[in-house]
This record gives sequence, C-alpha cells and structure tokens, in this order.
Amino acid sequence: MQPFKERGAQVTRLEAFVDAAFAFAITLMAVAGESIPDSVEALSNAMKGIPAFALAFALILRFWSAHAHWSRAFGLDDAVSVRLSLLLVMLLLIFVYPVRMVFAALFNFLSDGWLPAGFAITEVAQLPVLFITFAAAFGSMGAVMWALHLRAWQLRERLQLDPRERLWTRVRLWNWGLVPVVAVVSVLLALSIPATAHSGWLLGLPGFVFFTINLAEVGFRLWLRRRLHALEAPA
Repeated sequence: MQPFKERGAQVTRLEAFVDAAFAFAITLMAVAGESIPDSVEALSNAMKGIPAFALAFALILRFWSAHAHWSRAFGLDDAVSVRLSLLLVMLLLIFVYPVRMVFAALFNFLSDGWLPAGFAITEVAQLPVLFITFAAAFGSMGAVMWALHLRAWQLRERLQLDPRERLWTRVRLWNWGLVPVVAVVSVLLALSIPATAHSGWLLGLPGFVFFTINLAEVGFRLWLRRRLHALEAPA
C-alpha cells in the first residue's frame, strides 16, 4: 500500500479537465478508426486493430494513472502545477493519434501486412521515423510528469511530506526522469544506425532500449523496499 495521504481529496476543475482530455484522447483512437464498420469485412479489419489499440491505451493509461495519483497525493493547484498539467494535456492531444499510428504500423510490419495499419511500412528506411515519433511522445510526456513530481518535491516542506512519502516521491522522480533520457538515447540510436536490411537486429535497438525503463523501475523499487524497512526498523 502506497503511503501517501490524500491531500487532493476534492476533485478540482483542473483534474476534471485532465480526466476529460484523457477520455477524449482514448475516444480519438477507438478501434474502429474514423468510421463505423459497414460490413463483416470492415468489422474484421477493425478487430485486427485491437493489438495496436491495446498498447496505445496502456500507454495513455500509464500517464493518466500517474497524474491522478499525483493529484491525490499532493493536491497541488498552484500556477506551475496548472501549467504543467495543461502542457501534459496538450502533448497528449498532439501525440495520441501519431502514437496509435506508430503501434499500428509496427504490428503491420511484424505481421507482414496481416494486421492493417491504415498505412504501411514500405521500406526499412522508414523504421527510424516510427522510433523517433514514439520517443518524442513518450519522452516529452515523461518529462512533464517528472516536472510535476519535482514541483511536489520542491514544496515538500509546505506539503509536510513524511519520511515515507519523501522516499516514494524520490523514486517517482527517478522513474519519470529516466523516461526522457531513454527517449533521447532512442532518437540518437535511430539516427545513427543505418536503416538498411544489413543492420539486422540493430534496427530494433531504438525500440528495445525502452525496456530498460522497466528494468530500472525494478531496481528502484528494490532500493525503496530496503529503505522503507530500514525506516521502520526499531532504533
């Protein structure tokens, strides 16, 4: 159980607006796409879009859940927090459909065209564009989440964060701070690795590098667990 007190028990207009924006973003990338299927074949093609939709949905849910917890834990409604939250919404609405397209094109490529994308990757040289687009979306939104938690850390005295809450906040700062760093590494790899068939598995390296975030999160949580045990241990 995470130790944060609910400092934001009341739903503010900002939080309601952010929730509505996330809901609207999910609506934009609905499985059926731009139109309702009018035939069994169209319905079948729409259902083939489920894998891409599921990954895009999971990514958006990650940010919504993080912002919702940030709102509940810290209850901040100052000018900086409001601007950062609105920036997160803006980035979400900019990147929601490109991210959906990235996942759709990825599954189209991996399935050799069986899963439709609305567009197709016709040559290997186009792969870096997918990785750069995803890195820009994930990295920029991750940077905003890092900034929101940094704001909470800066106001830790005013918020009266207890030692457990401070440990959790530090870990979240590390988690979200890693996202834009990995995104920059991904872009550099996408630009530097030759986009040719001769590159082999290296072509996927700009995407694989994002898995290091999950590995790092495991390490952060293990560190956090040890620190919490030490904090709770009798003197």
